[in-house]
Amino acid sequence: MEWFFYALTFVMALGITSTAVYALYWSSKKGQLRDFDKGAASIFDEAEPIGKPTDFFPAKKKKQKKHHTAAAETRAP
Repeated sequence: MEWFFYALTFVMALGITSTAVYALYWSSKKGQLRDFDKGAASIFDEAEPIGKPTDFFPAKKKKQKKHHTAAAETRAP
């Protein structure tokens, strides 16, 4: 029964590998691998120009420290 596990694993690995090779072949035939800069710049426009960050993250809130009083420190256990 152990051979079944190895055969199934081999078939799955062969399927994944052949899918990856076909995807690379398809992308090279369709021109997807030619001009990376053009594709990367296609998401920008006048409202969001290249090189200018327009997104921002909200500021983190500072944690407030607990204030210890002198009476609390001198209290006996």
